[in-house]
Amino acid sequence: MKTELLGVMFDDITLHEAVEAAMGIIAQGGFHYAVTPNAEFVQLAQRDPAFRTLLNGADLVLPDGIGVVYAAKILGRPIKGRVPGVDFAASLMAEMAKQGNRLFLLGAKPGVAEKAAGRLAAEYRGLQIAGLNDGYFSDSGVVADKIKDSGADVVFVCLGAPKQEQFMKEYGARTGASLLVGLGGSLDVFAGEVQRAPQGWQNMGCEWLYRLLKQPSRIGRMAKLPLFLVSAVKERIRGA
Repeated sequence: MKTELLGVMFDDITLHEAVEAAMGIIAQGGFHYAVTPNAEFVQLAQRDPAFRTLLNGADLVLPDGIGVVYAAKILGRPIKGRVPGVDFAASLMAEMAKQGNRLFLLGAKPGVAEKAAGRLAAEYRGLQIAGLNDGYFSDSGVVADKIKDSGADVVFVCLGAPKQEQFMKEYGARTGASLLVGLGGSLDVFAGEVQRAPQGWQNMGCEWLYRLLKQPSRIGRMAKLPLFLVSAVKERIRGA
């Protein structure tokens, strides 16, 4: 079931349901892609119709940020909860490991994908790391062909928005993979370069605050969250 929030059509879905849907897609074959929008994505989509089309064209549109959950409540369209991209990816890899599926890692700075690959292969026994490529490339076609040659079933595309969504839409079918997932900075987390908030902070929906305390330079980005919620309030008033 889809829920429209400020122009973006989110899947109203739990983490478990999202992983089940993704595994069904992998088994089905063909080209599919998933996106993990947070409040910043939605704000960009409001200004950029082309980006909004990319998000809404995805097979899975997962509510990554707590701001999306708050906006849904404000709009009177509550959703089941967050499906953070990192958690979705971790749960998906656990299922892929059982099936022996092949994963390609794309993005981050040179050396990060290699570090992530080593850690993930150790944690998810049975998961096959088909290949990797950092995010500093100039020819997307060459990268797509590299993914195809790897025989990957799934690609984690960690290039940041909107570059990752553009890559998935334009080159996804060329990769031969069944599912491409846009995951922003997740490779840094999997490589141990960036630490997530403790579970208690995550449960309270305050992961954004923990990250701000650890990285005060993010204040400019975090300041956009109240504006996003104001947009939701205005939309609710217009629709009242």
